Amino acid sequence: MSAAEESGGEAQPWAEVTPDAARRLLVAAVEAFAERGYHATTTRDIAGRAGMSPAALYIHYKTKEELLHRISRIGHEKALDVLRTAGRGEGTAAERLADAVRSFVCWHAAQHTVARVVQYELDALGPEAWAEVVALRRQVDAEVRGIIEDGVASGAFDVADVRGTTLAVMSLCIDVARWFNVDGPRTPDEVGALYAGLVLRMVGAK
Repeated sequence: MSAAEESGGEAQPWAEVTPDAARRLLVAAVEAFAERGYHATTTRDIAGRAGMSPAALYIHYKTKEELLHRISRIGHEKALDVLRTAGRGEGTAAERLADAVRSFVCWHAAQHTVARVVQYELDALGPEAWAEVVALRRQVDAEVRGIIEDGVASGAFDVADVRGTTLAVMSLCIDVARWFNVDGPRTPDEVGALYAGLVLRMVGAK
């Protein structure tokens, strides 16, 4: 499944990228980075996938890194919104954590091509872009940590190390983007449900 095909599963995730040529280049970059890695991908590769000339790319993006930065920022903002919307709903800490994990995992599976670039090409960014994206990642961590802290405070969870457990939960969720296969035995929703149950057991939900 390509990045463009993945996009069909939700409201156009790159709708904020205009004009159409800039969006096409961004989608092409996602596919190239996911397939070959950032460093092995050239601007010519990206332009070719978008059906454009290499010179046309520079009209919209000054550098290859600018493309990666925009992909990373938008992707992290989307993942944060998915997690925050689910985790701040009604219900107990256990229900909120299950909803948050289910939604976060489902996004990483359904949007696995995008998520793979967003989560695993971060180190290719320059210092300023890296700092901006890391700040978004910290917000993601804080959402999950906050729910776990609520559960511990209410006696619903049995967690001795909240920060360590948060890291374990985040690692479990994010890694789905690395291995998920649309031809595999489980759908994104099924993986999300499975992981929600696993995480509740990790926190000793009562």
